[in-house]
Amino acid sequence: MTLEFEHRPSESAWVERVWRSRSTDTTAMTSIARIHWDLVFWEDADGMHAGIQGPESRASEAPVPAQAEFLGVRLTLGAFLPELPVPELVDRFAPLPGDGRSFWLGGTRVRFPRFETAEDVVLGLARHGVVSRADPRRDAAASERTRQRRTLAATGLPHRTRRQIQRAAHAAVRLQAGDSPSMVAHELGYFDQPHLAHALRRFVGRSATELATAAGEARPLSLLYKTEADTDR
Repeated sequence: MTLEFEHRPSESAWVERVWRSRSTDTTAMTSIARIHWDLVFWEDADGMHAGIQGPESRASEAPVPAQAEFLGVRLTLGAFLPELPVPELVDRFAPLPGDGRSFWLGGTRVRFPRFETAEDVVLGLARHGVVSRADPRRDAAASERTRQRRTLAATGLPHRTRRQIQRAAHAAVRLQAGDSPSMVAHELGYFDQPHLAHALRRFVGRSATELATAAGEARPLSLLYKTEADTDR
């Protein structure tokens, strides 16, 4: 079974990454934990659809519509929906109403985006106040407890959990590239290989062996890539 992803980083202050994919014979995938939330669009035999996939605190099995094409817009950390707080989206998918050409979010009608210009959709939502963003300048003068409370409200995940998710994703990318589990555990600050194995199972849903070989390909993984924040232990 295959579920290949094409993705690109974004220079937008609102968008972290844009991705697209296509399902063929795939009916389920392992959705890895992640700290961002996505706007997701897909086309299948029933037409065009839209939804919001919230941050995910753990790896889980997710259904995949057959013979469908997907487009995802992953928002930057700290972007949130004033009418739908991000903590309410954690480990949840929220479908959005649409008419085949456009979708509605926060009372705003928006045309379905394209891969090349997906950022325009988020900018339009931001102009209408549908999407907002945490202000780092305000947080700079706040206490650590206040910053953590604001970040939790904007991201839905505690700081410690976000770091664990990012580190596990970084470990998975390195294991897929051929690095040894012992090297990855040592260089990314895990206590030992069992500690690494526990993190991989919890946040990625794969063992080190499955990531390094074809053993885990019976059910494909969701989008996995290295980010600048991956080096933060």
